[in-house]
Amino acid sequence: MTQVEESTATPSACQRSPRGGWAGVAALALGTFTVVTSEMLPVGLLTPMGASLGVSEGVAGLTLTITGLVAAVSAPVLVPMLGRADRRTALCVLVAVLVIGNLGAAWAPDFGFMVAARVLVGIGMGGVWAVAAGLAVRLVPAKSAGPATSLVFSGIAVASVLGVPAGTYLGAAADWRSAFLAAAGLGLVVLVAAAVLLPRLPAERAIPLGGVMGLSGDVRVRTGLVVVGFVVTGHFAAYTYIRPVLEDVSGVGAGTVGTLLLVYGAAGVAGNFLAGAGAARSPRRTLLVITAVLAATVTVLPWLGGSVALAAVLMAVWGLSYGGVSVSTQTWILLASPDAREAASSLFVGVFNGAIALGALVGGLAADGIGTTAVMWVGGALAVGAWVTTAVGRSPAAAVEA
Repeated sequence: MTQVEESTATPSACQRSPRGGWAGVAALALGTFTVVTSEMLPVGLLTPMGASLGVSEGVAGLTLTITGLVAAVSAPVLVPMLGRADRRTALCVLVAVLVIGNLGAAWAPDFGFMVAARVLVGIGMGGVWAVAAGLAVRLVPAKSAGPATSLVFSGIAVASVLGVPAGTYLGAAADWRSAFLAAAGLGLVVLVAAAVLLPRLPAERAIPLGGVMGLSGDVRVRTGLVVVGFVVTGHFAAYTYIRPVLEDVSGVGAGTVGTLLLVYGAAGVAGNFLAGAGAARSPRRTLLVITAVLAATVTVLPWLGGSVALAAVLMAVWGLSYGGVSVSTQTWILLASPDAREAASSLFVGVFNGAIALGALVGGLAADGIGTTAVMWVGGALAVGAWVTTAVGRSPAAAVEA
C-alpha cells in the first residue's frame, strides 16, 4: 500500500476531529498561494531590487533561479525524509522556514544575503507544495476528494497569476522590501491557520526516494514531466523579465506595468478554471491549445506591444493561456499515477520548480547577452517544444480511452 492509499483510507478518522474538513483545505490552499507568491515576487521587482542591491536585472533574476533550484531538489527529497513525521507539524515547520526566508529577503543588505534568504524560501516552498498536495483527501469525505485537491492547487494557480502583480503594486506604492515583508506576514497567517485548523495527520509508512524517482519510468508520467519542463521553462524565460520588456517596448512606468500584470492575473484566474474543466476530459487537447496560444502570444509581444492597448490584450491572452498550465499538467501527472499521488506530486513539484529556475537563468542570459526582447522569442520557441511533446507523447487520457 502506498502512502497515498493509506492517506485516502484515513479521512473518517480526521473528520471526527474538531479540526480539518473544508477549513483545513482552505488553510492548505492559502499555504500553496503563499509559497508560490513568495517564490515569484522578484519577477515584478527586478528593476528596483537590482538597483538597490547593486546588480544588473539579469543577475537580480537569479534570485528566482536559486529559489526554483532549491525547491526542485527539496520537494522530492523532503517527502522521503519526513518519514513518519506528523504532516501538520511538518507543514508548520516548513512554513516557518519560508517566513524566515522572506524576512531575510526584506532585510537583505547585499546580494549575497539575498541569495541565502532565497535558499530558505526555496526549501520552505518545495516542502510545503509537496506535502500539501497529498493532504486534501485526508480532510474531507472520499466523494469530495477531487474538489478538495483542486482547491489546494488553485492556490498555486492563483499565486502564479496574481502574486506578481500584487507584489509589483506594493513595491511601487512603498518599496520592494515591503513586498517581502508582506509575504512573511502572510506566511505567519498560514502557520497559525495550519496549527489551528488541521488535525494531526500521521504518516503511516515512509516513501523511499527510489519510489519517488521510479515514477518517471512510466512513459505517461515522463511525457507529462517533459511537457512541464518545456512550457514552464519557456514561460519563465520570458515572464521573469516582463517588467523590463514592457518598459522597453511600450515605454510604460512602474504603475502601468502593475496594471498590465493585473490584467494578466485576472485573465489567468479565468484560464485556471477553464483549463481545469477541459483537462479533466482531455489533458492532451487542453495542453495543445494552451501551448499553441502561449507560443504565439509571447513571440509577437515585442512587435505588437508598442501600443499600451495591444500590450494589455496580449497580456490578457498570455494570462488566460498560462493560467491553465499548472492545473492541466498536474491533472496529467495525477491521472498517470493514481495510486501514488503524494510521490507523483513531489516529483511534479521538483520538475516544475527546476523549470522555473532554468527559465529564469536562460532568460537572464538572453537579456544580458542579446537584449531584453530576446527573452520573448526564447520563451516562444520553448512553448513550441511543449506543443510538439504534447502532440506526439503518450497521454494518460489516451491510455484510459484505450
